[in-house]
Amino acid sequence: MGSANNSSSAARKARIEEMRRAERSRARRNRTLVIAASVVVVAGLVVGGVVLADSGSGSGKKDTAASGDNGKDTGDVNSKSSGDSGHFTTGKDGVRTWKGTLSRTHVTTPVSYPMHPPVGGNHNPVWADCNGDVYTQQLHDENTVHSLEHGAVWVTYTPKAAKADIEALSAKVKKTPYSLMSPYENQAAPLMLSAWGHQVAVKSASDPEVNKFFEEFVQGPQTPEPGASCTGGVMK
Repeated sequence: MGSANNSSSAARKARIEEMRRAERSRARRNRTLVIAASVVVVAGLVVGGVVLADSGSGSGKKDTAASGDNGKDTGDVNSKSSGDSGHFTTGKDGVRTWKGTLSRTHVTTPVSYPMHPPVGGNHNPVWADCNGDVYTQQLHDENTVHSLEHGAVWVTYTPKAAKADIEALSAKVKKTPYSLMSPYENQAAPLMLSAWGHQVAVKSASDPEVNKFFEEFVQGPQTPEPGASCTGGVMK
C-alpha cells in the first residue's frame, strides 16, 4: 500500500514539474512574440505616418467604402448574460457538479453568473494568471472563469476563514501550476475550491477533499482548453 502511494505521489510531482516547465517555456515564447510584434507595430506606425502624410496632400476626402467601418463590433460580444443553463448536483464526496450548459463566449462587459464563485460561462477574453498565483484582493469573475477554462483550480475564501487555513492553502497553490487563490466575499462557505463545472466547500486546509480536488481537476478531464497558458493574463 505504501509503495503504491509513493508511486502516485512521485507521478503527481513529475506531472506538476512538467507543467511548470511547459509554462516557463511558453512564457519565454510569449516574450519573444511580444518583442517581435512591437517591432512590427513600430514599423507599421512609421509607414502609416508616411501614408497619412501623402494622403493629406491630396483632396482630403475620406473613402468610407474602402475603410470597412460598418459600425459593428466584429470581435467580442457585449452581453451581461452568462449563457449558462442547468443546476448543481451534489455527489457523496460533497463535490457539486454543474449539470447543463456552461457557455464559453468572450464578452467585454460584466457578467451575471448563476453561481458564486462561478464555475463557467461567458467570460472576459483575458484570463487571470493562474500559475500558482495568490492574490490578496478579489478578482473579476469574468477573468477567473477564463482561468478555469484553461484547467485551473481556483481557491477562494471569505473573512471567516481561519488565518492558518489561508496560509496553508496559499502555500499549496504557490507550488501548483494551473491554480490560483483569492478572497471572495459572496460565497456560501469560508473555504471553497472551484474548477470548470465543479465546486466544493472544504472545512479546512487539511480536509482530504483539498488534495482530491486538486488531483482530479488541475488540468483534469473537465478542462475545455487543456494546456492553454496560465501566464500573461491579468498581472498582479
